[in-house]
Amino acid sequence: MNTIENVNQLMIDFIEIGCQKKEIDSLDKILKTNQLLQLLGKIDFDPTLKASKHLSERLELLDQLIDCAVESGNISDLQTEREVLEAEIMNLVTPLTSEVNRQFWSHYAISPKQATDYFYQLSQANDYIKTRQIAKNSHFISQSPFGPLEITINLSKPEKDPKQIALAKQSTTTNYPTCLLCMENEGYAGHLNHPARSNHRIVRMPLNGEGWGLQYSPYAYYDEHCIFLSQEHKPMKLEKATFEKLLGIVEQFPHYFVGSNADLPIVGGSILTHDHYQGGRHTFAMEQAKITHSFDLKGFPSIEAGLVHWPMSVIRLKGSNKVEMIDAATLILEEWRGYSDPTVAIVAQTDNVSHNTVTPIARMNGDKFELDLVLRNNRVTAEFPDGIFHPHADVQHIKKENIGLIEVMGLAILPPRLKAELKEVERYLLNQENNMAESHREWAIEIKAQTKPMTDNVKEIIDKAVGEVFLRVLEDAGVYKQTDEGQAAFKSFIQTIQ
Repeated sequence: MNTIENVNQLMIDFIEIGCQKKEIDSLDKILKTNQLLQLLGKIDFDPTLKASKHLSERLELLDQLIDCAVESGNISDLQTEREVLEAEIMNLVTPLTSEVNRQFWSHYAISPKQATDYFYQLSQANDYIKTRQIAKNSHFISQSPFGPLEITINLSKPEKDPKQIALAKQSTTTNYPTCLLCMENEGYAGHLNHPARSNHRIVRMPLNGEGWGLQYSPYAYYDEHCIFLSQEHKPMKLEKATFEKLLGIVEQFPHYFVGSNADLPIVGGSILTHDHYQGGRHTFAMEQAKITHSFDLKGFPSIEAGLVHWPMSVIRLKGSNKVEMIDAATLILEEWRGYSDPTVAIVAQTDNVSHNTVTPIARMNGDKFELDLVLRNNRVTAEFPDGIFHPHADVQHIKKENIGLIEVMGLAILPPRLKAELKEVERYLLNQENNMAESHREWAIEIKAQTKPMTDNVKEIIDKAVGEVFLRVLEDAGVYKQTDEGQAAFKSFIQTIQ
């Protein structure tokens, strides 16, 4: 049990760290202490206590403060209630939005990188970016004919326990904030049906004559994983303005890439109701993939265009004229939206429902803009009810979710269930007693048949096999296959824009 004196010491130490990091001014020390006192449901405090000589790590202190709140009955031990209080406590050492924005743009005047470094470090320091949870993710590289694919088993997001799920179903639903990406999330306390956002801050930025924001992803999948979001709650829509915004972002932040999920179900992201893009400071395998076929674009002699050696169907544009790049990308999008080729199962429209769109990714390459347009189609059939160009049934034991922007570029985000399931596959391969899921059986039998007796290298063999499945997933999602027939069909489409 934590005594009152122990709790007081934890509070003193927490505030002291804030002072040492210059997050709390000496004049605000009493104010912040009293705010922390209130959050913990305390009414008594000993202000004569001195900070410990050897201070613990701040997040360790935070954990202990939350435990104290649970022990005292101030909150229950539900994950949601712990997270709400954690965010409220960390909000005490987080500057107001106005100050964050003032600092960001002050740094930006020196360099865009200095500005994002400031905001990224702040978002880590105040525990908005869940660095400890992200570190739990399983990550490895899988070599492929297209370059090194990255595989991540996502273990960072805490899974809700049955009690929490039951309570969430019983709780009143609200319409505020409208969605998880709306600006109203900034500073929102959160509840059973909405994540805690007390320590959340958004940098405001102009973009193509509109108000937009920049924030980091709390459960990042790669370095400086950020989100650019519209100030207005409006649905995702791919159009000329999309390319204007994407190139506008990399112009403002040339050290970041930025991309948009496709705007149709099955091939799009999980949130299509709020216009947003994802970016960051990471080099994906697709970016490093080579051009296999160069071609001229009709009316755009200054633009370098080519097909990318990648399992999905990618057109790469490169040029220094921003307006021409935007117009060229718009031409390709519009042509693709109406294009059909039944010989390779590409049908643009059925029953007045459109199926063709793109996943666009922008970056700066030296002093030139670079734009990758990944062709997508979301048509379903009786044979492929989840999507013709979606992971097919035989690979869904590893990945059945939509193939969004991040996967398109070569980073697999696999479900947490795989950690335990692959351990059982490992036991099966070692001829040990196991509870292997039936969904993995055919795959595991195939691995076993192709591999010599395994001992020390069994995990390496499974990782390689998972990587091969992810490659198949990308190939399934590619509208033009890496075959002579598929590439000939791809070039037939290219002829329509030459």
